[in-house]
Amino acid sequence: MKISPQEIALTSLLAALIAVTGMIKLPSIIPGAEFQLSAPIGVAIAAAFGIWRYLCAGVIASSILLLLGLHTIINVEVAMAFRVAAAALIGVFGTRFLIVSIAGPLSTLFARLVLSLTLGVPFIPLLLAAVPGMIFTVLLSWPLYKALKLTIQRAGVQLVQRPLQHKNEIR
Repeated sequence: MKISPQEIALTSLLAALIAVTGMIKLPSIIPGAEFQLSAPIGVAIAAAFGIWRYLCAGVIASSILLLLGLHTIINVEVAMAFRVAAAALIGVFGTRFLIVSIAGPLSTLFARLVLSLTLGVPFIPLLLAAVPGMIFTVLLSWPLYKALKLTIQRAGVQLVQRPLQHKNEIR
């Protein structure tokens, strides 16, 4: 498969967006309950640009953050669990409002389960700490998806259809 320079540039830009928003955490009163803007942006990217671009950009973003020492292996594990779950939900069920809205919280639930198993700590406290971020993700995923979709249309970008992309995705 030949990869075009445009595809490389697009994936790189998406990786940078994921990496930068992954470093931005909005604080919370509850320790461990900070909100990462990368969750709703990740869901929006998966819905607007396709699951394969999202996963590739996510691997690149995690690699960069790991190499820079800004994330640990556990951060990468949790982020990739989130990304795989979000991509699976959007890949299987499409980009309807309900799916895009709940993909983030369900992916967070899965990522917290993975974290619980990795650290050997109870799942419920980890999940409870994530609830404020899950609410933000529900509220922001759809508007961010629509904004990205509109940006793609106005820029006149032609996204190449790849296997396993949902029929509702922009082409």
